[in-house]
Amino acid sequence: MTSQKPQRRLPLAAAVCAAALFTLPACAQSSAVTPVSAAEAPAKVEKNATTGIAKLTLTDHGLARIDLKTEPAAAGSGTDVLLPYASLLYDASGKTWVYTNPAPRVFERRAVTVTKVEAGVVTASEGPAVGTPVVTVGAVELFGTEFNTGK
Repeated sequence: MTSQKPQRRLPLAAAVCAAALFTLPACAQSSAVTPVSAAEAPAKVEKNATTGIAKLTLTDHGLARIDLKTEPAAAGSGTDVLLPYASLLYDASGKTWVYTNPAPRVFERRAVTVTKVEAGVVTASEGPAVGTPVVTVGAVELFGTEFNTGK
């Protein structure tokens, strides 16, 4: 013979769980409720009509949200430039890019011709000049900003 007490508590436990499940989402804050105006946008995107590549200018708030990090491009052998592998992006067609940081809070996508990837270092025959800061953390967010993939 089995005890009836656990079976009596089951409907009560289910009711408590259902009540908690339906009230918890109401406590969450939604960023979709208040749209961001153009004046408050975290980045300004200026497309170059000739190249189609944009110059992104981030606000201080936008920069803090992404928590971007950069490293300078280093000299390789001959005219090659060495880049951190973390800076490399691939577009939908397989072309390779990096985001450079030519001025404070300004970022531009730059094509890279990769000749070798070894031990986390990209050797490129064409790319940014030696010493140019390239984005190593946050490049994907910049790519999304440039192509407006967040909306």
